[in-house]
Amino acid sequence: MARVFWFRRDLRLQDNVALNVAVSAAADDGDDLVAPVFVVDLERFENLSAVRQHSLVESLDSLGASLNRKLTIRHGRSLSGMAKELVLTALAAKAAVVHATRAFDPDGIAEQNAVGLALAEAGVFLQLDDSNYAVAPGLVNKPDGTPYRVYTPFYKLWSTLATHAPVEFKSPKFDWLEPIECMGRPVATEPSPFKVRAGEAFALRTFERFLTRAIDRYDEDRNRADLSGTSHLSHALAHGEIHPRTILARLGDSSGEIVFAKEICWREFYADVLFRNPESLHDYYDARYAQMRYDTGAQAQKKLEAWKLGKTGYPMVDAGMRQLIADGWMHNRVRMIVASFLVKDLHLEWQSGAQHFEYLLTDFDPASNAHGWQWTAGSGTDASPYFRVFNPITQGQKFDPNGDYVRKYIPELRHIAGAEVHEPWNLINGLDGGYPAPIVDHATERVEALARLEEIKKQG
Repeated sequence: MARVFWFRRDLRLQDNVALNVAVSAAADDGDDLVAPVFVVDLERFENLSAVRQHSLVESLDSLGASLNRKLTIRHGRSLSGMAKELVLTALAAKAAVVHATRAFDPDGIAEQNAVGLALAEAGVFLQLDDSNYAVAPGLVNKPDGTPYRVYTPFYKLWSTLATHAPVEFKSPKFDWLEPIECMGRPVATEPSPFKVRAGEAFALRTFERFLTRAIDRYDEDRNRADLSGTSHLSHALAHGEIHPRTILARLGDSSGEIVFAKEICWREFYADVLFRNPESLHDYYDARYAQMRYDTGAQAQKKLEAWKLGKTGYPMVDAGMRQLIADGWMHNRVRMIVASFLVKDLHLEWQSGAQHFEYLLTDFDPASNAHGWQWTAGSGTDASPYFRVFNPITQGQKFDPNGDYVRKYIPELRHIAGAEVHEPWNLINGLDGGYPAPIVDHATERVEALARLEEIKKQG
């Protein structure tokens, strides 16, 4: 009798509690047989961008290498297809238990529920342990047991709970089991525009480099789009190639380290909010904002397409959107800038932007994406107030002061030196490279956004 371990968004060996539980249980069984499996939902995979597809493929390749190429990859289609493949794997392994890490997002919960029911019908138990968070969603509560709606008090309690040490991997005495034919890694529909690097080993190296490269100035440099001041660990966290415990255990009490720990907490705060309010993945957390006037129709769609392609005529916005297309990633400060522009300058609903991010971001995380967007849109918990409208020009001047970030992603503006690149329309030759003029006037649209806010205030 073997144990099956179902890898999900925990594509690593180290600091993986559920995997250790499976290995220990197999040792107690007396045979040390553990069959590692990953099931690809082809329906979901085919709807990802090429960069996101390659990102998952590379992460699976790294995981397979760490398992001596004994990772069994099966292909299903939709929840029922995935469940069927896990049942087949469990039966082929003669397993009574399938082990996995518990998910807390709506899709992850639906997935484990469907798999658990299918396994139970086949006489197999699905055992879920731990989470992909330092503190599992639902555990940080007020004294009266209700959830926190504001980040700061959440952080204060979370920081006292997020103290568990990383868990060392307990390697089985024998090799991994392959109970059923491996279908192989899925094939991306298009070539990747660049070589994607992923996996646990790369994540750990990235973390070590961050500790020596940028942690000391993280509190100062993390908002600068033109600097490499961030950790570049968001992809690894999204795929579970590194656990937050591993990160937090290495952080001290310098200002940069404290701010970075707070950023980890933001991720867990949003996961907690989504767990308690699953409808907020797509709906307004603050329902009042569903009543706001948003633009629709052909002109609105045309503006949305210009935003997606990085052709709004506002360099800081367009550089961010082109970075997303080119790299499958966008600097966090710039994410806020482009989100504010979509909602408050173009008057489009946040869901259209969140959906575009989901399609392209290799570090896509359902909670962080939905509630990051809702924060900027003013409709989320602990939200930035709606009347805070990011000025794309001054934001560029502040967080890309010499224009290097803009010029990197917008070749049509590389003939403009210095900070003048943020207002190319003010130069005689500013638009000579083919860069478009602004599609809206920011000052005018800011006034319009605030007028629409007053409308829903009057509605009560």
